[in-house]
Amino acid sequence: MIVARTIDEIRDAVQGAAVTIGNFDGVHKGHQKLLGLTCDKAQANDLTSVVVTFDPHPLRVLTGRKTPPFITLIEQKLELISQYGPQVALVLEFTKDIAALSPEEFVRQYLVEGLGMKELIIGHDYHMGKGRSGNYDTLMELGAAMGFNVERLEPVTVEGAIVSSTRIRDLVQAGEVWDALPLLGRFYQVAGEVVHGMNRGGRLLGFPTANLKLVDELFPKPGVYAIWVEVDGEPHKGVANIGKNPTFGNDALSVEAHLLDFSGDLYGRDIRVHFVQRIRDERKFNGIDELKERIGKDIAIGRQILSEPEAAIRMTRSRIETQAG
Repeated sequence: MIVARTIDEIRDAVQGAAVTIGNFDGVHKGHQKLLGLTCDKAQANDLTSVVVTFDPHPLRVLTGRKTPPFITLIEQKLELISQYGPQVALVLEFTKDIAALSPEEFVRQYLVEGLGMKELIIGHDYHMGKGRSGNYDTLMELGAAMGFNVERLEPVTVEGAIVSSTRIRDLVQAGEVWDALPLLGRFYQVAGEVVHGMNRGGRLLGFPTANLKLVDELFPKPGVYAIWVEVDGEPHKGVANIGKNPTFGNDALSVEAHLLDFSGDLYGRDIRVHFVQRIRDERKFNGIDELKERIGKDIAIGRQILSEPEAAIRMTRSRIETQAG
């Protein structure tokens, strides 16, 4: 997949396009269907399949306030999008100037004149342009005037509820990561660099941990989780603690992953953590011995969870999809 930041980078390569547009936070099941339909439209009409998204997220620019944490940051978002087949991702810098464009101005300048758009595929609740004034009806009128077709995807549902980034965010923040799996089509994941922590895991407790450096991601609810950890693309069973380590009186939130049956130095390396199931709340223990005993029990529970067929099969599928992308 070609990733471009401006129209000029791909102007010669894209002469006619089937386009889908949005923020794609989470690249969830609804987004995946949009991407698949866009690729199908492009193939059927001899067009280039193009995904248009924005960085930074429009909310960051429009509100000027702290926004909810995002499910996927831009690099992970693009990695996930690439797995579903589009040929080009156009990542436009979202500015107040872009926000001030009317739907007609944006469509004409970026999509029609810039990409030669012939097909536009949007989500069921998509809005665009100044004041979010552009909707399906607006785009149908613009399509008739500018020579492109518009198709609106019906809501994608799981267990009777519409799949949405908000719903996934709520589940993850509640610690219900297993319930987010069918909405995402994968385990909720974060990636980052392993950094030096407080040096207590291996030295003091006998359970060495990889402390993950995260920036701006969505954190699951504090507690202990069964996890898969990808190191150089290979999955390893593990248990993670998200929280402030109250037994030691910490104030800062941390993510500490203990990899089972793994030996090696991870400092400075990038890893990916897949959250499978929450084991328990974080709690304060009376001392190190009580904490060590509880960690041993958490590891035993984690092994049992990760040995279940669904946990293992889903992780295998995620690896295959990532490698294919």
